Amino acid sequence: MALLREEEIAAALARLPGWQQAGRGIRRIYEFASFGDAMRFVRRVADLADELDHHPEILIAFRTVTLTLWSHDRGGITRRDIRMATRIDTAG
Repeated sequence: MALLREEEIAAALARLPGWQQAGRGIRRIYEFASFGDAMRFVRRVADLADELDHHPEILIAFRTVTLTLWSHDRGGITRRDIRMATRIDTAG
């Protein structure tokens, strides 16, 4: 899968509120009411990641979860990352 061009990344991020380009990937920070809520979200993301065979970097800090997506095998952002971000947001 080819790396996306800068204009393709910008167009995709315009349709993904909260996501922003961060280095070689895209990142979003989620805030939750409780640690338990954050962990339930991480579990849903983990299940989705296994289903799509595309695993984000996940940082958990109490009620804050930071997800970073990038295609390690390509060294940057591909359609697979955009698809995963979209699925994460629609899966809630």
